[in-house]
Amino acid sequence: MTRSTEFWDAVYDSDTAPWVIGQPQPAIVELEKSGRIRGRVLDPGCGAGEHTILLTRLGYDVVGVDLSPSAVAYARRNAQAQGVSGARFEVADALRLREAPALVGAVDEGDGVGPRFDTIVDSALFHVFGEEPEARAAYVRSLHAVCAPGGYVHVLALSDREPGIGPRISDSIIRESFGAGWELEEISESRYLGRVTESVAREAAELEQVDGKVNVAAWLARIRRV
Repeated sequence: MTRSTEFWDAVYDSDTAPWVIGQPQPAIVELEKSGRIRGRVLDPGCGAGEHTILLTRLGYDVVGVDLSPSAVAYARRNAQAQGVSGARFEVADALRLREAPALVGAVDEGDGVGPRFDTIVDSALFHVFGEEPEARAAYVRSLHAVCAPGGYVHVLALSDREPGIGPRISDSIIRESFGAGWELEEISESRYLGRVTESVAREAAELEQVDGKVNVAAWLARIRRV
C-alpha cells in the first residue's frame, strides 16, 4: 500500500523496518553471481542500502534511491560503517524517476533524455503498489522511462502462495503490470528474508523464526524493456 514520506521516515527513524535485515537479500546476491546484473544499475526503494553497497563493492556503477530522506540517511551511514564510502544514494520518488533532479545529476548520458539504466533491481518495492492499479501502473511507466532499451528490471516481491509478512501478491499481478513496452522473460518462486519487528509480529507468530528472521515465499521476475 502506498504510504507517505512521513510514514517511511518514521519506520527508519525508529528502526522497525522488517526488511532491514543487516545484509543483502540472498536472492539478489545469487542474481549477481549468475551474471544477471550489468552496466549502470538503479536500486529503487533502496531502504538501508544493502544492495547498492554490495554492488558498489563489486565495482558496479550503481545508485540507490528512496522516497524517504531518513532511509537515504540510514543507507549512507550503513555504507560508511561497511567501508563503502563510494556508494551513492539519492532521495527520489519511484513513481516519478524521470523527473528526479538528483537522479539525473547522478547518472546522465548527456543526451538530453535523462538517465538510462541497464539493470534495475527492485527488492520488495513493487509489491507495495500491488493492490493499487493506478500506483502500480505509474511505477511501471516510471521504470520504463529510465530503463535503457534492452535493459532489465528484476523484481523480488513477496508472494501470496504461502503465509508470510507484509503486502503479498500473486504472480498474475506482475504479469499483468508489465505489458506493452516490456517482455516478461521469466518469473519463478524465490525466498525473502524478513526481520521480525513489532510491525509484523502478529503475522510472524505463525512462521518459523531463526535468529529473529523469517524466510518467506517470494517471486523473482526478469523483465526486459523493449
